[in-house]
Amino acid sequence: MAEENEKKILSEEDRFTYVKEDVTDEKALEKGKEDYSGSDIQVLEGLEAVRKRPGMYIATTASAGLHHLVWEIVDNSIDEALAGFCHNITVTIDHDNSIIVTDDGRGVPVDIVAKSGLSGVETVYTILHAGGKFGGEGGYKVSGGLHGVGASVVNALSVWMDVTVCRDGGKYFLRFENGGHPVGHLERIGDSTPEERGTRVHFKPDPTIFTETTVYVYETIYNHMRQMAFLNGGINITLTDLRTKEEGGNPKEDGSPRVDNFLYNGGIREYVKYIDTNKTSINPEPIYCEGAQEVTLADGVTKQRVYGEVALQWTDSYSQDCVYSFCNNISTKEGGTHVDGLNMALSRVLNNYAKAFKMLKDGDKNFTVDDCREGLTCVISVKHPNPQYEGQTKTKLGNSEVKKIVSDIIGDDLRRYLDENPAEARQIIEKLQLASRAREAARIAREKTRKNALEITTLPGKLADCSSKDPSECELYIVEGNSAGGSAKQGRDSKTQAILPLRGKILNVEKAREDRIWANAEIGNMITAIGAGVRENFDVSKIRYNKVVIMTDADVDGDHIRILLLTFFYRFMRPLIDEGHVFIAQPPLYKIDYKGSAYYAYNDAQLEVLRKQLNLKPGFAFQRYKGLGEMDFTQLWETTMDPKARKMIRITVDDAAEAEAIFTELMGDEVEPRRKYIAENAKFVQNLDI
Repeated sequence: MAEENEKKILSEEDRFTYVKEDVTDEKALEKGKEDYSGSDIQVLEGLEAVRKRPGMYIATTASAGLHHLVWEIVDNSIDEALAGFCHNITVTIDHDNSIIVTDDGRGVPVDIVAKSGLSGVETVYTILHAGGKFGGEGGYKVSGGLHGVGASVVNALSVWMDVTVCRDGGKYFLRFENGGHPVGHLERIGDSTPEERGTRVHFKPDPTIFTETTVYVYETIYNHMRQMAFLNGGINITLTDLRTKEEGGNPKEDGSPRVDNFLYNGGIREYVKYIDTNKTSINPEPIYCEGAQEVTLADGVTKQRVYGEVALQWTDSYSQDCVYSFCNNISTKEGGTHVDGLNMALSRVLNNYAKAFKMLKDGDKNFTVDDCREGLTCVISVKHPNPQYEGQTKTKLGNSEVKKIVSDIIGDDLRRYLDENPAEARQIIEKLQLASRAREAARIAREKTRKNALEITTLPGKLADCSSKDPSECELYIVEGNSAGGSAKQGRDSKTQAILPLRGKILNVEKAREDRIWANAEIGNMITAIGAGVRENFDVSKIRYNKVVIMTDADVDGDHIRILLLTFFYRFMRPLIDEGHVFIAQPPLYKIDYKGSAYYAYNDAQLEVLRKQLNLKPGFAFQRYKGLGEMDFTQLWETTMDPKARKMIRITVDDAAEAEAIFTELMGDEVEPRRKYIAENAKFVQNLDI
């Protein structure tokens, strides 16, 4: 059935061919040779190690790794800004999907480095772990780069790279080819004017490394550049896309290049206001806290200053997850000691203030950290000369001294703000009181209704579970409606595919109080089925299914159910999305019965190609599926659930702040932003089913 189906499902590219390999003697094939000796040991020199194992340096050679190359070069320019020497950065996507990054910093050193015997340019771009960012008396007090590998890794993974440096009155140039090999040595190619300074890097990613794609996504770079501008107030960043649509670009409607400029003199205060664009704020302007303290580095002698800045704004939102933390411009999405410092300061200052003004009576329980963070949007940015992260991914800050520093900074400035703005302070405390009461109501609801997944030991009765107990091969299909759920149960692979039908639309968790959320049967069923808890208690290692697949109709109601489910996962099971476990099923839109065979198309373009391939006459009848219930179980398996033929979209979050703004815009209480969004995007809608 799978082979027959493979011929009938049309894709925009060539049809896939599936080849079964003989694996009867797989163990013998995997066995190493017995005469293993010193001659078998490889010593990778220079940048060869990067090309051999690129995943060790950029995590992946898929689209995310391709864009990571841009971040590495831009980070060098941002570090010049942190050092106080760079004010303008330009990023250009050229016609051939090569990248040009230019800054007006000091320029990479061009003199000879004693230890390498090479110029500073050749040293930085060809030798791993070489740079001026290792602390102490180097060229940078703080930086995002720690290991001196960024520039050389980008060079290693490029077909070619051109580096031009303007400094000390000279203009210097060096070209690298074939994975980082210099073409000659650094040459002075002319004089530079006093206005000409800084570094220009032009590189083209190697398609033999980035085999999935070498086409840059403008929106991805746009979001990252905007974030860098927010975090470095006063730095001017210009992004230009020179590509045509055919080259993968995003030109203006008249075909001219897309150019965006980012300059936020308010820094992280403007970042918070951007995130809260569609929310009603309690304090109209973000509360800004900043300060610095001296710390002794690991050598026990060297002293350096750690700088921190924090912007806080409370809104009418119920979310507790709008805290965005950074260290040296690196996003620490798992938090760390700076976030611990925030939590400590919030709990101390807000409880003390409420008690001092009798808003918390004697005998009342203190506000919890969750109470303090409900509705809070916060950006924390620290600059540390010697940051310690948990893992190479730099997603969690581990410096113990940062907790007290951030706590002190926030404590002083937040208390001063509350004292100077009593009306807003009262509103903030009243927000905490509502959060506290709702938390208590939610606790009672959990105990009373036993709907909390942490307390339920039996799986939902509506769940048709799979027989396998290995989560790595198991999939949970969340299906709209009992009719489609019935077809899915009949057509599935019962060993690895579980089916959970939804009855109608789930609660919009963006607008609902927690006690209502916990009392909702459909939400309780999903939490129990997935089996890994919720919010701060969510443990992604305990999920019962490696893939959670949302399968809804291709109409307005189906789209609404999808966004409701994604809102729930984003707010209550965020790691499920972050680690790539959430998918959207893509059932076909069209079916053509022709000469005893069924052919499927997933969009209008495929339908037209199919008509031409089959040489159909105008008016030849075809079926458009409006709902999954219109398919029998065989069709549902063949088109949407068979791993060999199905199409699915993996849900990712590249920019948490952007996602936060979109979820609030589409699912929050404010109607006007939603109306505006619909008006601006209605022209893109096709085949609307209502």
